[in-house]
Amino acid sequence: MNSEKINAIVKSSIEVKQKLLSDKKLLNTISDVVDEWVKCLNAQGKILFCGNGGSAADAQHIAAELSGRFYFDREPLHAEALHVNTSYLTAVANDYSYEEVYSRMVRAQGKAGDVLVGISTSGNSKNVVRAMKQAQEQGMIVIAMTGEKGGDMRNCCEYLINVPSNDTPRIQECHIMVGHILCELTEEQLFKKNA
Repeated sequence: MNSEKINAIVKSSIEVKQKLLSDKKLLNTISDVVDEWVKCLNAQGKILFCGNGGSAADAQHIAAELSGRFYFDREPLHAEALHVNTSYLTAVANDYSYEEVYSRMVRAQGKAGDVLVGISTSGNSKNVVRAMKQAQEQGMIVIAMTGEKGGDMRNCCEYLINVPSNDTPRIQECHIMVGHILCELTEEQLFKKNA
């Protein structure tokens, strides 16, 4: 019984990835995001990430791949997940509201030309949407990583990476895969001589 369920889950994950692979527009968007990341980092800018729950874990994971290393030793890149300072997060959530936690940090850290990546499987996380709108007001490049429908985040970004699924675990699996693709290609383009 378990083996049948396991097979079904793995097949479902593969099917979503195959849909993504056959979506030329989505693949072009991912390529365009690599170009934006490279442009931002070449200009000494920063890439900020935000999300909730599993999407916060993905935000932190992808930021760490950039600021640490991915495939090879090289200079660190300026990337940060906005939720990692728990004293800040809990203070702002308590003193203002949880909807303000990311937009307030974007106001403090973001500048024109920087990049904000908002991650949400539904695309409707209010604190992420608010951060994305704040980033646009500041002239940042805004990227949304969502599920198929895109939710409210669809309307406040320059680039929409909407995984072709409505199943949260399958979306999250693709988000981390796309994050790894972005990190690998960005690292290669910035440090070609070391690749």
